[in-house]
Amino acid sequence: MASPSSTQTQSRSPEIRKDPVNNRWVIFSPARAKRPTDFKAKSPQNPSSSSSCPFCMGNEHECAPEIFRVPPDPKSDWKIRVIQNLYPALSRDIGSKKDGDLDGEMRCMGDLGRVVTGFGFHDVVIESPVHSVQLQDLEPREVGEVLLACKKRIEQIKEYDLIKYVQVFKNHGASAGASMSHSHSQLLALPVIPPTISARINSTKEYFDQTGKCCLCEVQPKDLQIDVTTHFISIVPFAASFPFEIWIIPRNHSSHFHELDNEKAVDLGGLLKLTLRKISVQLNNPPFNFMIQTAPLQAIDTQLAYTHWFLQIVPQLAGVGGFEIGTGCYINPVFSEDAAKVMREVNVPK
Repeated sequence: MASPSSTQTQSRSPEIRKDPVNNRWVIFSPARAKRPTDFKAKSPQNPSSSSSCPFCMGNEHECAPEIFRVPPDPKSDWKIRVIQNLYPALSRDIGSKKDGDLDGEMRCMGDLGRVVTGFGFHDVVIESPVHSVQLQDLEPREVGEVLLACKKRIEQIKEYDLIKYVQVFKNHGASAGASMSHSHSQLLALPVIPPTISARINSTKEYFDQTGKCCLCEVQPKDLQIDVTTHFISIVPFAASFPFEIWIIPRNHSSHFHELDNEKAVDLGGLLKLTLRKISVQLNNPPFNFMIQTAPLQAIDTQLAYTHWFLQIVPQLAGVGGFEIGTGCYINPVFSEDAAKVMREVNVPK
């Protein structure tokens, strides 16, 4: 027999909600759901053995070249290393100029489409020298240092005028795309603006044109909020594409993640740690992805009024099928306000 909460959830009618940030329709179909509190990863993500892990302290010689470390003194033990990806998606060696056009600029290939030379940067941020330590295990200040390392690398990369967008992301767990269990995140710097980013800019511009406001500066309804700090708020977005998707948003308007200062980095580090621990406790340590969604590096001044960066966390609890791939619409079995209530009430062990 279903519990009252299960009956109440499944008796709700389906809804189709429009995401004003990503310009995407999402179907909320509670008939496909368990109780919101019953969502768990099928098996927790257990870290693999540290034997022969190139990311562990002492195995630095097995990695691709180092870009920088924290602290910077090469004679002291490192806490964070930023290195080149050994198997990069793009090549940093195609172009050496920091400005101007690459000789392989966008070319039209007739009816086939267009081609851009595959210049870019693909880097890895090793978040701890210890194999068994995950990002959520670090202190807020240490999580903040990881975020500041990402910021520093973006500031280095943005000196290259050819680079239009930098995506910071983390894959946790093999089914979320992680090939290494040692805790790390990545940066991929592109010579083009990805279509998802362009669509988000166009969508937030449309909202701004209609209301004169940034849609992420708007006060979030209480039933979508999870936690609030001095500088950030965590929410389940109104039209979340995925069950228990969470956004961490700066409370004051900010277009670029690399504008993050030290104080806000520690504040964000504390909220990110808390959020990841809540996800782990409530959802059985699921595989997840997080992405820092920010403005293009060369966003024009008028775009800055309606571009607002945020950190998006997506636990991998449900697969993407043919309908989602074919339509760009997603089916979410958990209403956003139900997911937010569950996450608000999670008790995290101290």
